[in-house]
Amino acid sequence: MNFKNIEAFVAVYKFGGFSAASEKLCTTQPAISSRINNLEKDLGCQLFDRTNKSITLTRNGYQLLPLAEHL
Repeated sequence: MNFKNIEAFVAVYKFGGFSAASEKLCTTQPAISSRINNLEKDLGCQLFDRTNKSITLTRNGYQLLPLAEHL
């Protein structure tokens, strides 16, 4: 598990989306998407519900959030 992937997860949640997170982390939106995809692959679960135009955390995402923020 990569720290940058966890950082991206927290930023997407905190700033409300992939684009906003990429701006705050001074990187591209595709890089943030890749980090989230890699984290989800490592954990074997989906962290964000992407069915609407806005994203929300899944149950697994809510479980990970306190641990990720602590890091």
